[in-house]
Amino acid sequence: MRILLAEDEKALSKAIVKILEKNNYSADAVYDGESALDYLETGCYDAAILDIMMPKMDGITVLKRVRAAGNSIPILMLTAKSEIEDRVLGLDSGANDYLPKPFDTRELLARLRSITRSKTESDAKLTVGNITLDRATFELASPTGSFRLANKEYQMMEYLMVNPRRVLSTEMLMEKIWGYDADAEVNVVWVYISYLRKKLAALQATIQIKSSRNAGYSLEDVHD
Repeated sequence: MRILLAEDEKALSKAIVKILEKNNYSADAVYDGESALDYLETGCYDAAILDIMMPKMDGITVLKRVRAAGNSIPILMLTAKSEIEDRVLGLDSGANDYLPKPFDTRELLARLRSITRSKTESDAKLTVGNITLDRATFELASPTGSFRLANKEYQMMEYLMVNPRRVLSTEMLMEKIWGYDADAEVNVVWVYISYLRKKLAALQATIQIKSSRNAGYSLEDVHD
């Protein structure tokens, strides 16, 4: 799951990104409202965390513009403003939840799980062929065994299993998993595809990750 974090305090932003990545989220960080709006317009995110007091455009304005555009992405407002009036304004403007600073890491993660629950609770386990991916434990399993996937492995496998038989380009995988500003080279996609192929083979999977020349990768039945 990819999260956009818009927080202008760079030390806090860096800390939150580390928390998110430790808990198997992908996160992109921006430091002003205009950048947040630009990133959200790409449609690449599953949720957003917005600070209210940001340069160039405040978080409430970003929120209102996102909702006016018909974007229903779950949004958590994270801000030092904790007065009732500010909370009401945020919620009335379309926020899904509101968390004042300072906050406890456990509460941040719980609120994030809460606002994204409708996206995942009906499919907490993804199944394609004889392979199941547990979104709560990050386990990839078949009747013969299981592996607990590391962060990027999990995100890539989840993306493939949510889009079975759809060809996903290297660029799409880079943007979804590593983000627009990542320093990683594109060959990192092939490296993680290789890791997942080995795990699928060890699990005697009835699905495989197929390469389409100059197009990308897709999850297909072994006999297709």
